[in-house]
Amino acid sequence: MNWSERIALFSPLDMAAVGLIFALWLLIGWRIERSTVKNPSVSKVMADYRRAWMREMITRQPRIFDAQTMGNLRQATTFFASTSMIAIGATLALIGNANTLSEVAKDITLTQQPDIVWEIKLLLVVFFLTNAFLKFVWSNRLFGYCSVLMAAVPNEVTDPQAIPMADKAAAINITAAQSFNRGLRAVYFAMASLCWLAGALPLIAGAILTLFVIWRREFASHSRSILLEK
Repeated sequence: MNWSERIALFSPLDMAAVGLIFALWLLIGWRIERSTVKNPSVSKVMADYRRAWMREMITRQPRIFDAQTMGNLRQATTFFASTSMIAIGATLALIGNANTLSEVAKDITLTQQPDIVWEIKLLLVVFFLTNAFLKFVWSNRLFGYCSVLMAAVPNEVTDPQAIPMADKAAAINITAAQSFNRGLRAVYFAMASLCWLAGALPLIAGAILTLFVIWRREFASHSRSILLEK
């Protein structure tokens, strides 16, 4: 069976659903990272706090607290990277056992489809999980760069290199957090893409629900209100 024949196994609604989940994934990422000053996302607000953290660190002695905080951030990226890798392996194993999956899916959807259909649907999950894994790994490395920069920041605020070095560390810290957040969004949409196993309409519903959950956490959550308090 060639690729044209495989694609013919999917309906136009399936194609639209896949296009929608990709569009919503890119759209919410763009909206979060390019939010306005009047309506900032939690990620944007936290970026300001990260800059303040790096400047406050200049005069803090000793810097054990800062080192512990950075270590915790790196541990989080390591955990999610490992989890994503395990999930990728599990999904690939499931693809290799598509016959069993098709039987389970048949009970859910009450339809009989070739094994290749379920394999392709799971590849969408693998795509998002792989993207998440790469983002988490890069985030971990950037937090490592930030640790080195933090160690290079002079202790005296009067040192002409103190503030520029602190700002440089903050910029790397923010970039690392941005990559981490991108990884988390990919995980969310990987979970939504599992809905495709139940059909195109469930995939559409899962993608929209995931978009709403992410939007609410970034723009309408209680934690955001606290962060914005003066």
